[in-house]
Amino acid sequence: MIHSDTAPPAAPGRVPDAAVPEPGTTIGMTVYGCAPDEAALFRELAPRLGLEPTITASPLSEHTVALASGHRCISVGHKTRVTEPVLDALSRAGVAYISTRSAGYDHIAVEHAHRLGIRVENVAYSPDSVADHTLMLMLMAVRHARPVLRGVDEHDYRLHGMRGRELRDLTVGVVGTGRIGTAVITRLRAFGCRILTYDLRDRNSDARDTLDELLERSDIVTLHIPLTAATHHLLDAERIRRLKRGAFVVNTARGPLVDTEALIAALERGRLGGAALDVVEGEEGVFYVDLRGRMPADTPLARLQALPNVVVTPHVAFHTDHALTDTVANTIINCLRFEGREHR
Repeated sequence: MIHSDTAPPAAPGRVPDAAVPEPGTTIGMTVYGCAPDEAALFRELAPRLGLEPTITASPLSEHTVALASGHRCISVGHKTRVTEPVLDALSRAGVAYISTRSAGYDHIAVEHAHRLGIRVENVAYSPDSVADHTLMLMLMAVRHARPVLRGVDEHDYRLHGMRGRELRDLTVGVVGTGRIGTAVITRLRAFGCRILTYDLRDRNSDARDTLDELLERSDIVTLHIPLTAATHHLLDAERIRRLKRGAFVVNTARGPLVDTEALIAALERGRLGGAALDVVEGEEGVFYVDLRGRMPADTPLARLQALPNVVVTPHVAFHTDHALTDTVANTIINCLRFEGREHR
């Protein structure tokens, strides 16, 4: 069973009222791949909510499954692939519940987990974190922020003909009208631009445009859908060819939604105005790693970064104090709910 909105977001630094433990009892959970800022929040919130966390910076693997011993619940981050062999090991260890500290769950072999009787859930966190970042990337793209800032860093203050565009003059196509997509739409309305929407599930009455129509009519296309087998390379070579000449692609969802080679080819030919990407194919093992002086020059990511009209951020759109508190609090709430300990 997978949920998109398993619990309401919590205010930063505030313990939610939705889960209160029975006096004198605690439940255990192993938290894998836990960064220092996450660990601090788990240590602060978990005891107050009646959960005793085993926190480790090590990612979940067949070698670290033993850390879950005695716990039915575990938590993982979005960077760790939870494969079928790992799930088999978790099942043998008695794990029955996995909470991923992310909105997406494409890194988990969910169907295999279900066959083993392991429940998988994601967490709700502030959609404003990703929505704010998305608007920032849009503005950076249409105002040529990358070459402008590079010039300033080198004390070159000439304009170089880099005239920007105003959002109110543009048509923005929003692919995906869930919590994040809707938050992006709310922000775009304040800029006065024309908005087109498309959603695979057609769950929003505003999502009335076909995908091809949206691509052909939009000056900016921004992606806010989950990665599944059906959405892998949603923007493939054929669909990228449908984009308006000079259009911009913005992706803050998942890298493989876009065929990177096709995107690079369109950018190198001057077919597109640019791209602003918080996620890219092959980011695993690269993003969140210090590769100064060691970054290979022949990778798709390096080729993207060599283009002056491409902005790349390292999968940080979600990373705000509010969203992190939401994520930790709702991870705890999900575990308590699974164990039947949520206060109602």
